[in-house]
Formats: sequence, structure tokens, C-alpha cells
Amino acid sequence: MPNLDIHLFPCLSDNYGVLIHDADNNLTASIDAPEASAVKQALAEKGWTLTHILTTHYHADHTGGNMELKGETGCTIVGPRAEAERVPGIDIQLGDGDSYDFGGFTAKVFDTPGHTSGHITFWFPKANLCFAGDTLFTLGCGRVFEGDARMMWNSLSKIKALPPETIIYSGHEYTQSNAEFALTVEPGNAALQSRSEEIRELRAKGEPTVPTTLARELETNPFLRPDSPEIQANLGMEGREDWEIFGEVRQRKDNA
Repeated sequence: MPNLDIHLFPCLSDNYGVLIHDADNNLTASIDAPEASAVKQALAEKGWTLTHILTTHYHADHTGGNMELKGETGCTIVGPRAEAERVPGIDIQLGDGDSYDFGGFTAKVFDTPGHTSGHITFWFPKANLCFAGDTLFTLGCGRVFEGDARMMWNSLSKIKALPPETIIYSGHEYTQSNAEFALTVEPGNAALQSRSEEIRELRAKGEPTVPTTLARELETNPFLRPDSPEIQANLGMEGREDWEIFGEVRQRKDNA
């Protein structure tokens, strides 16, 4: 069975970079490239050579290292078709329903717009991995900059439908503030209470809260839980459509 090695590392102020490495085929991809120097340092630590950048969306804190890394390594930059003009150095354009072969692994691609209009998510079924960029965070979700609540809920619903054991990597360390907010809309959620304490302990030690699993997010992430009777009651939105409830939760987080 081929193996996919994962290396998570911090970069910029609160971003995460991720390297994935297929040793059998000697391929290494950076999931986004927030900062060239941080990616190069991570590659040096692991002794890996960059061959690909898999881009989730065009924002500069996810693509800022693209051209320097491509210039030095000749790596192939893969990214969203709908944002191709805004992704520096893009070679291969992908969109909803496409697949991309990375050595012994195939990524399934979903369009997950909302944070940006062309955001994509990469899911590697065989490796049980999802790279959600800024669509889904641990206990949170991305701000809706270029879409609306219905669009973002539709995007989250695609991730929500993946197998519960899926391991989810996201682009930022926002979890402690996400947990504090989550407790304001669903304070009676016992799983959320214990998880919030666990997150406080992790962050006190400077340890990351990424990755997470979809199962844990389904239990505790208010942005995936518009069907929660407690959330609906706290918002005064009993019986409203999921996307409307999601939109209210997102607006409250924006204003928190």
C-alpha cells in the first residue's frame, strides 16, 4: 500500500503550510504556498524536493510563494480553473468533478466557493485526507468574501458529505477564537465544552489544532450544525432552512 507522508508547518502570522510526499514516486506537493521561505525550510527539514503546488484559492497568503518556488524548482502549479487568471504561475486548471493524479494517489476536486468565488477543495480518498483551504477550519469556516450564505453552505455541505473519518487540513490557526465563539451559540454541547478545554491546553503549549477530523467537526463546529435544536433556539430560528441558520451564525461570528 503506497504511503503519503504529511508535514504541517506554520508560516506568516497564522497560516499553515502543508507538504505531502509520495516516497514511492518521489513527488512532493505544497498545499498552497503562503511563504516561499517557510516552504523551502520545511522541504530542507524533510529532505524533500518540491514537484507540485496544489492551490486552493488565489489569496496572497496562499499563493505568495508560487513564483519564487516555481522559479527555483520548476514545480507544477495546480489550481482553480475559475481563478486561473489570479493564481501566479498556474499550469493546470481544475474544477468541480475533476480528478488529479499525484503519484499513487488521486485527488478529487470540489468547487467550494464562498470565501472566494473560485475556491476549490482537494480530497484524497485513498489517503483519507481533505485539504479545505479557507472553506472549513477547525471549529470554524472562512469568511464569505465573494459569495453569499447559500453558496458557502452548499460548499460546506460537500465537505460535510465526506466519510466521517476524513482528516481535514485547513489554512489557518483560528481555533481558539472559533471555540470561544462556538460556545456562545451552543453552550450546552458537552462535546464542544470538552473540546474547547482541549484546545486551550494545546494552544497554551503552542501546539497546532490542525488537522481535525470531519467526525469531530460534525459534533462541535457550529457552522456545520444548523440542524442543532439548541443553535436554532438560541438564534430564534427554529425550523428555518439550514443555509439561513448558517448565514446567521456566520454573521454573528463576523461581528463577534
